[in-house]
Amino acid sequence: MYSPAVDGFSFRGSAVRYTESPPPEGLVDVVHCFWELRTIAELPDDFHYHALPDACVNLLFNLTDTEIAGVTALHTEATTLNLGRSFHYVGVQFYPGAWQGDRAEVVDSYVGTPYRGSLPLVETSRRLKGLEFMDMAPALSELVQWCMAHGHARANPITARILSNLDAIRSVAEMATLVQLSTRQLQRTLQRLTGFAPHDLIKVLRIQQSFRKHYLDLYADQAHFTHAFRQATGYTPVEFRKRFGVRSIQDTSD
Repeated sequence: MYSPAVDGFSFRGSAVRYTESPPPEGLVDVVHCFWELRTIAELPDDFHYHALPDACVNLLFNLTDTEIAGVTALHTEATTLNLGRSFHYVGVQFYPGAWQGDRAEVVDSYVGTPYRGSLPLVETSRRLKGLEFMDMAPALSELVQWCMAHGHARANPITARILSNLDAIRSVAEMATLVQLSTRQLQRTLQRLTGFAPHDLIKVLRIQQSFRKHYLDLYADQAHFTHAFRQATGYTPVEFRKRFGVRSIQDTSD
């Protein structure tokens, strides 16, 4: 199944901890992971979090201030968030297409204000406060189950099939054939399910694949890959690897 790459961190070391855990068995078709990003001690400088587009939707909780929460997702371009010198965030990452909540609630920028929507995010955040990450799964799972029961999330067979067959998709036409829809039907369906046009979804998923596959398996040549990577992340592959210490990107020249 699809596994998005970890975002870029400006600071690495024992004072910053990032942890992921898989969801329980009953939620694996909807949730990619539960995650935590926190400081263990105050940092000497502000921490910059370079979030990559991955077509996923996250429920975000700020455990430093439990009133602050939200629904977040990026479209086709990365963004850098200044999290300051001390922070504690926890989240639920949904697979592309699994989140069916109100699209007007989804933000693609820093979440820094109290949540005022109808989801029980603040209540969940209060339950999480003071827990170790390994003990948060029951509360996070209950929230996901609540979202599913109220129609905000569900397993999506169309996007699941796309995510399970990424190596076979080189074009919108191939994606449409795979899910047995016309290209026009695919356009309408993906826009409704994910907020993405098929072409944009392919671009995002291909960049994500480039963290685990050789770029020539995905792009016509190095120049095409470098252009697409810079457009999505703001950096060339070499710049990104050097800045964030990501070693899985294949070596290319600038």
